[in-house]
Amino acid sequence: MNEGLRYLFSRAGAFEQPATRFIVGLIIVAFVAAPVATVVLSRFKVLGENTRRDVWIRYRTWLFITPAVVVPILWCPAAAMVMVTAASILCYREYARATGLFRHHSLSAIVVLGIVGVGLTCLDNWYGMFAAMTPLTIVSLAAGAVLVDSPKGYVQRVALACVAFLLFGMGLGHLGYMANEPDYRPIMLLILVAVQLNDIFAYICGKSFGRRKVFPNTSPNKTLGGHLGAIILTTTFTAVVGHFVFVGKRLDTPLLLLALGLIISIGGQMGDLVLSSIKRDLGIKDMATTLPGHGGFLDRFNSVLLVAPATFHFIGYFLGFGLSRPARVITASLFQ
Repeated sequence: MNEGLRYLFSRAGAFEQPATRFIVGLIIVAFVAAPVATVVLSRFKVLGENTRRDVWIRYRTWLFITPAVVVPILWCPAAAMVMVTAASILCYREYARATGLFRHHSLSAIVVLGIVGVGLTCLDNWYGMFAAMTPLTIVSLAAGAVLVDSPKGYVQRVALACVAFLLFGMGLGHLGYMANEPDYRPIMLLILVAVQLNDIFAYICGKSFGRRKVFPNTSPNKTLGGHLGAIILTTTFTAVVGHFVFVGKRLDTPLLLLALGLIISIGGQMGDLVLSSIKRDLGIKDMATTLPGHGGFLDRFNSVLLVAPATFHFIGYFLGFGLSRPARVITASLFQ
């Protein structure tokens, strides 16, 4: 096994970085504190019965979601990449069922093959092919849709398939490619935790002082106060924790860390609004009922769809991803 392949399955140094230990500790504290806070708030009648029941349902679901995402990231780079690819396929499955795209078997097959191809380029640390997956998959969809000899609805079904691949294949795929960087664990955890906190901050701030609705037709419950509160709190959290994640590196300056926080907060909220637009257009509330209290996988991962590529290129501009490792670790050994 060459050096590149050994890296993919290496479990060494999972908790080597203090930032990784801090973020994992923060997650554990949140899981311990949440039920205690729920019980206390219920005793003082701050939470109504319906809200209390909804919080418990969401909490129990988080007990399954969090290990399913965090453990592969901590385990090894290959597990992190496979987890992201599996999440992409699960999100596409819900999208295809909601939009009816699953009825077009050839297009669905091309999208899934494209998502798998993105995952393989991540494992291969082959950025050239990773970037090429977008034009290759798009032209394959355009050509594949012709083969059924049914021009009616051609533009609509090809557009649906292209959007699916761009959002779930390439969008989430950028998160998987980050695992090619030896210090990927705290970076991926920071992004995922900040994105989820962004949702929580927006909810709390919106409930506390949100008045003016900004997108009443797209997401009626979202308020200006919620958006601004989330931007301030998420940007601050990202800048503070990001200092320990990128300590001593080019990105470790207040201005760049604040910019990273803004990208995560605004990108996360825009991803949420993108999915809300799709759901409103389809006339549905949730993409699925797979995750009790949350909806489907896509309802949970929507905020990451735009954040993953945006943070990948922002961080990559200053640090790069996978540059210190051999490229094409799989294909080079197959075709040497």
